[in-house]
Amino acid sequence: MYNKLLLLFALMSVAVTGLRAQTVGNDLLLSLDECIRIALNENPTIKVAEMEIERVDYSKKETRGQLLPEVNFSGQYTRNLALQTIYMDAGDGETRAIKMGRDNTYMTGFSASIPLVVPQLWRTLKLSDNQILQNMEKARASKIDLVNQVKNAYYSLLLANDSKRVIEENHETAKLNADIFAKKYELGAASEYDMLRANVAVTNLEPSILEAENSINQLKLQLKLLMGMDARLNIEPSQTLDDFKGSMYEHALVDTSLVNNTAMKSLDLQTDYLKKALDVQKASWFPTLAGNASLMWNSMSNGNPFKNFMWSKSASVGLSLSIPLFQGGRRYYKQKQAEIAVREMKWQRENLERSLHVQVQNELDNISKSLKQIESNEGGVRQATKANEIMQQSFKIGSGTFIQLRDTEDALMSARLAYYQAIYNFLIAESNLEHVLGNAPINQYTSK
Repeated sequence: MYNKLLLLFALMSVAVTGLRAQTVGNDLLLSLDECIRIALNENPTIKVAEMEIERVDYSKKETRGQLLPEVNFSGQYTRNLALQTIYMDAGDGETRAIKMGRDNTYMTGFSASIPLVVPQLWRTLKLSDNQILQNMEKARASKIDLVNQVKNAYYSLLLANDSKRVIEENHETAKLNADIFAKKYELGAASEYDMLRANVAVTNLEPSILEAENSINQLKLQLKLLMGMDARLNIEPSQTLDDFKGSMYEHALVDTSLVNNTAMKSLDLQTDYLKKALDVQKASWFPTLAGNASLMWNSMSNGNPFKNFMWSKSASVGLSLSIPLFQGGRRYYKQKQAEIAVREMKWQRENLERSLHVQVQNELDNISKSLKQIESNEGGVRQATKANEIMQQSFKIGSGTFIQLRDTEDALMSARLAYYQAIYNFLIAESNLEHVLGNAPINQYTSK
């Protein structure tokens, strides 16, 4: 009952992403595209990256708000415990003491200011625009990374499934041979050595099956983690490595341009950010002009602070000009630091571009090598299959030994495993090349 409820919850979650996944018993069957689509819509890392874009957008609006007028209301009350005394010389040579002020002083009103000429703030707004672009690129990079991780996990799961199936088939054949030799041994038609050799062949394959099962379980957990799914849910891939083989030879020449590479785009955006930051530093040398206005009410009284109010109104408008002259050289050295940072990015970009071209070439070589291996291994599987069939016939008529039969069966298993490994290598190299070039079609997987 619990598994059914868990499966129902998973199907509801999958339905939100617009998928139509199939189920077999309590297992949810998922294709590669379905896994990618779920991951891009449900993975927490992607959600955080998208929220960062929204956060920086609010930060930009905050900076833009500094260009708008600022209005404040204030109020102040002062109780003078001892009035200020001033002394004045009288004409007769005497000095008179005069008390200034009253016991209670009230002040309240509005003040407003607006920046009129603020070059540094204007250029800071361009920094906010660049930060939004950087976060958008980070979000795209996170999605491309996730697509690559999901593909690698899915292909690894397919390889583990196909390898387990090949080993299990060989195991079943070995068990059948062991049963046959056990009966022959009982009838005296086979030696004890042949019977033991057949049993050993069965036992030797069991650790490989257990290892494959453990690998499958770990890969499923990894895939569910990438998709943001409950680890207790049972999933199964709806595809095999053979399903991807048909499209391998359909690929035309790959565009190896790095214009979509996320690292290059991020570095270019960082360079642009540093250039804009340099402009901000240069703008710190310019004067600033602000307008201000105030409307105030004042009252002074003696005795009880809640009586005898005498309010008077005052209003003023004005301009405030600030011309930076000398700050101990701080602005100059900050500007020099910014200029050096911009020059550093040029060398970093050159080094990154060289490194990426090497990665692209390596993946292209891996693709080419894998295609040749697939073609070679296909022929190896055909030859191993035919050799095994011939040996089976020879063994039935007594012209072949058990050891020869097991050798051909093991050779067939090795050939099939190598064949699936070659397909896997191609798919991984293709996925890695797509990741380096930044060409993953992430838009077709997102539901938004």
